[in-house]
Amino acid sequence: MKSSSQPRGSDARLAGHALVEALIAQGVTDVFGVPGESYLAVLDGFHEHRDRGIRFIACRQEGGAAFMAEAQGKLTGRPGICFVTRGPGATNASIGLHTAFQDSTPMILFIGQVASDQRDREAFQELDYRQMFGPGTLGFAKWVGEVQDADRLPEYVARAFHTALQGRPGPVVLVLPEDMLTRATTAPVLPRAEPALAWPAPAALAALRERLLAARRPFVIAGGGGWTPEACAALQRFAESWRLPVGCAFRFQDLFDNRHELYAGDVGIGINPKLAARIKEADLILALGPRLGEMTTGGYTLLQAPRPAQQLVHIHAGAEELGRVYAADLLINASMACAAPALAGLAPPEREPAWADWTRQAQADYQANHEAPPVEPLDLARVIKTLDRLMPEDTIYTNGAGNYSGWLHRYHRYPALHQVGRNQLAPTSGAMGYGVPAAVAAALLEPGRWAVNIAGDGDFLMSGQELATATGYGARKLISIVVDNGTYGTIRMHQEREYPGRVSGSDLFNPDFAALARAYGWQAQRVDATAGFEPALRAALAADGPSLIHLKLDADVSTSRSTLSAIRAAARQRLGQSADE
Repeated sequence: MKSSSQPRGSDARLAGHALVEALIAQGVTDVFGVPGESYLAVLDGFHEHRDRGIRFIACRQEGGAAFMAEAQGKLTGRPGICFVTRGPGATNASIGLHTAFQDSTPMILFIGQVASDQRDREAFQELDYRQMFGPGTLGFAKWVGEVQDADRLPEYVARAFHTALQGRPGPVVLVLPEDMLTRATTAPVLPRAEPALAWPAPAALAALRERLLAARRPFVIAGGGGWTPEACAALQRFAESWRLPVGCAFRFQDLFDNRHELYAGDVGIGINPKLAARIKEADLILALGPRLGEMTTGGYTLLQAPRPAQQLVHIHAGAEELGRVYAADLLINASMACAAPALAGLAPPEREPAWADWTRQAQADYQANHEAPPVEPLDLARVIKTLDRLMPEDTIYTNGAGNYSGWLHRYHRYPALHQVGRNQLAPTSGAMGYGVPAAVAAALLEPGRWAVNIAGDGDFLMSGQELATATGYGARKLISIVVDNGTYGTIRMHQEREYPGRVSGSDLFNPDFAALARAYGWQAQRVDATAGFEPALRAALAADGPSLIHLKLDADVSTSRSTLSAIRAAARQRLGQSADE
């Protein structure tokens, strides 16, 4: 490491200290990361300003730290902050960066870099981050910047915040050469960044109203980033005044009250077949905020690309997203904080709309899909319904990727964001290992609310070491529920479909999860039958600290035996095999 330049003058300080001051000016109180020698001057800045309400939360792996920052961005609506060192630190953190990109979550990843005089020699842990994370429509970040001049550091930080928040929110990467951070600077910090909001044009709103009035089977799909509590409340007023059925895009279920009479269900993996049919039968789709990606469109089948059978009105904060996949009938570039209130102000029909029965049936289909036949010995539907009954309304639920998450999506009823704050933290990117770090971040950032993580066994072991972070920083209202069926359930399901009876590479050898949690200082219990879950949950609620509940299931439960049988039969028929082979 290069020797520090000693600050001179009353306003001079190390650039690493100025960076921390810039974060404080942006309203940042918590940052997540794994310490590295490449940004020691920044770590010293956190120490210097430790009495100004900002803390560095040291995580156990950079992927977990980046997931925590992504969850922070979802919870606060402001960029989540993550610090990692060069090379391995940056590559480990890339999973959280990719998640923030696909989830439209504001986030800034700060990466320590080799000293300037060592660049382009493949120095120790050196990487070219503009090449690695370079911006694009299919990438990791909206912008990648490298700060060469200490006096321009506040400028770069301000630009990073503006870029992360503007239009479609997303992640930004700022690269920090080690020697730059140790130079003295008198550059002042810049004001707090606020996004410039885009309002829908009056003519576009008038055209949308005409299309709605002419419709007979309209449907609203809400999703994407940039939502505020006020925008969610406005969405509800708009739906109520027009009596419109509302579905939520993949893993954005907390944008609309799932208990509301106009809610029709989530539009994602494991979609209710009746809801999928309804979307295909609709004559007008109002897509308010989502990108309309693969998961929300059922692999681009619910809405055929590039020209859907339904009329499509697409409202999105990023102009570059509009028309990218779908040739919509009406494109409106607007921020969700502006679009939803504008829609709420549209004059509704003067009499009951033609689609009133359509809307009522959509809700009835959702209610019917909430029922499930019992499964023994451990019924995941009843587990989720027990959580709904016993947990406070403002509980934050997190999950990663896997078939187990389908039970949470189908049976939990999320209140709207405007009622309790963001309460669904889940990766639309399908990143395994997300749920544990997200729950730890939620418990640390919002200690007055409960955070409940639902994790598969494979999912949990990708980031379960962050239980130590929770213990070390005093998280209390935190529960992790591990669904252990000894297999990568989603992969096994696909194997059974494509190669029936030929399971390979998807079996897991698991530890005693309860014993592992106790080693981290958590309370823990194992549950083998449905009747044992409620007592275990009540014990977790009464515990003085975080708790883990280990649910031990048969390998077939995460898909269901009947589904596996159907998958195998269909696959055998496709492969020309007899049903009894």
